[in-house]
Amino acid sequence: MYSKESTKELQRLTTELIKKQGSGSLSKKDIEHIRNALRFHEYRYYILNEPLIADPEYDQLYKALEKIEQENPALVTVNSPTQRVANGLTKDFPTVQHLVPMLSLDNSYNSDDLIDFDRRARELTGLDKIEYCVEPKFDGGSISLIYENDLLIRGATRGDGVEGDEVTTNIRQIRSIPLSAKFSDYGLQQVEIRGEVLINKTNFARYNQQLVEQGLPPLANPRNAASGTLRIKDPAEVAKRNLEAFVYHISYFSLFKGKKIPPELTTHAGSLELLWGLGFRSPQKEKKIFKGIDAVVKHCHDFEAKRDGLPYEIDGMVIKVNDIALQDKMGMTTHHPRWAMAYKFKARQGTSKLLNVEFQVGRTGSITPVAKIQPVPIGGVTVSSISLFNEEVIKEKDLRTGDTVLVERAGDVIPYIVKSLAELRTGKEKKIVFPKICPVCASRLFKEEEEAVWRCINIECPAQVVERIIHFVSKDAMDIRGFGEANVRKFYELGLLQDIPGIYKLDFKKIGEMEGFGQKSIDNLQSAISHSKNQPLHRLIFALGIRFVGETTAKTLAQAVTYLLELKKLSIEELQDLEDIGPKVAGSVHQFFSNKDNIRMLEELEKLGLQLKNTKKQLTKGGNLAGASFLFTGTLPTLKRGDAEALVEENGGQILSGVSTKLNYLVVGEDAGSKLEKAKKINTVKIISEAEFLQVIGKK
Repeated sequence: MYSKESTKELQRLTTELIKKQGSGSLSKKDIEHIRNALRFHEYRYYILNEPLIADPEYDQLYKALEKIEQENPALVTVNSPTQRVANGLTKDFPTVQHLVPMLSLDNSYNSDDLIDFDRRARELTGLDKIEYCVEPKFDGGSISLIYENDLLIRGATRGDGVEGDEVTTNIRQIRSIPLSAKFSDYGLQQVEIRGEVLINKTNFARYNQQLVEQGLPPLANPRNAASGTLRIKDPAEVAKRNLEAFVYHISYFSLFKGKKIPPELTTHAGSLELLWGLGFRSPQKEKKIFKGIDAVVKHCHDFEAKRDGLPYEIDGMVIKVNDIALQDKMGMTTHHPRWAMAYKFKARQGTSKLLNVEFQVGRTGSITPVAKIQPVPIGGVTVSSISLFNEEVIKEKDLRTGDTVLVERAGDVIPYIVKSLAELRTGKEKKIVFPKICPVCASRLFKEEEEAVWRCINIECPAQVVERIIHFVSKDAMDIRGFGEANVRKFYELGLLQDIPGIYKLDFKKIGEMEGFGQKSIDNLQSAISHSKNQPLHRLIFALGIRFVGETTAKTLAQAVTYLLELKKLSIEELQDLEDIGPKVAGSVHQFFSNKDNIRMLEELEKLGLQLKNTKKQLTKGGNLAGASFLFTGTLPTLKRGDAEALVEENGGQILSGVSTKLNYLVVGEDAGSKLEKAKKINTVKIISEAEFLQVIGKK
């Protein structure tokens, strides 16, 4: 970014400005000189890690700039170093759409996977050998940055890959992210960049020490800390955590009129060099270029051996086809680009002692054994509880309390017990006896022949009641905001809430007497509960927690009736006639609606004001899509997937969960995947674009 000559000049300028500041002779004429000097030293400190002045000298110039800007507000610019930290707290983070979806990466865990990736790449490109660019896979929080006319205009989290939370104010606190960059020198008007926000291991340890000294719990690991920091509402607190950012991909760019694509953007390595030259911390120094996969495999193994010596956390390497034209030729699936592969390092392992096993009761009565082990740090996280899933796992691994066990975090995230180290047994270990009665309500447990899970079938079991209520109020169900798991458990323990109908009969006077519940939080909770009464029927069906009934099946059931209790009249055979409902699901639904207690609960919910009628179905029964079934694949040009599906339902149509002979229309967007290929083989399926879809429903 800075040549040898400009470095000398800016260092000379810095010395001159510091002297002027010391003598009190700085004026508003010096303002741009100070900004340039501060930007230069931020680059030396945060990007190169090679500071040329002491921290107090930087602080002197920074405070001098602050003073001049306070005295001359008209001179303040949006990309001034003082404008990183905004005043006060940010509001809730709005959701924004990425210019290009942030897809996942296909993962590999061994050399064979990389060799297979190379084979597919050569088949798609027709080349004998491919040039790859290999770089570290940073382990932090993914971000998307948009620069327009050289200024940073938006920063967002990855979110679901299509949309994320806009966190621009917090992004501005990260000093390794320039507030402006001269993309215009390359003819680029708008640019979208992908990156990863990290906390340096040293800074993480230092910040945790500060928390401990204040009597606060330390953060779990650098990755979660970095990702969580992006959504802190106080930007000043964000600044305290000293986040850093690596940017590793230009996902989109537009050119000024008459400009051509710069040669740097014909290769991935060239784009990293361009970003580095503009002052970004790209993996320019860490990247390596290799011809052929054999050298790539060796480099991945070599890099894994030195991962612990790096100043930041990485969980693997990313291998990308270097030539951008070849990337475009290879294309993408709806999940991942075909031209890139993540090589994940071996999961972190550790040994611990199995102290005991607790048996937990889930929403559907399933009994899950949970191993309690001596706390052991693995990959930056202290592990003390591990799910053992079911009785078969305990038998298969021959686990006993008192065993020394090998623990691993799969994909560096989910912990599990690999095996017991039987050779270390002393004879004092005890076999784990799976209970025959429910550990909560003492009812007898049952297990169906084809299943590995034991269940408590007592619908009044307190543990199941609590879990059902937690599911009922959750975001994807009735979406009662402010009524999270902690409040459900608290209200239940205090006797304020005993069942699902109790949600709509809460004594808010008593809640108001509880610590932590002010009038505003009570008003918000009351409002959310009241709003949930008008949720569409499919949400209520999903909220009931019927076994095997997910969101898609809930929609299918809702579309089949005009009144929820009509489902109790349907036989198992009639339920199986509905789209994508097999014997297992049909049996579960029939069992639920044959239970008198469940029917009484639904009737009580109706009396309390919940909507059991499918008003949408009644309104759209005669819509112009009546009897037609639809499915969407790929990224649509203008519509979000949820909005498009809602248009179908509003016009009397039906959304299917997969391609089959029952499908009438497959609406195809960009990067369509396997659904398109499958639909092409079925003559009765009409494959249409978004524009044609809008014509079908009469919107064009």
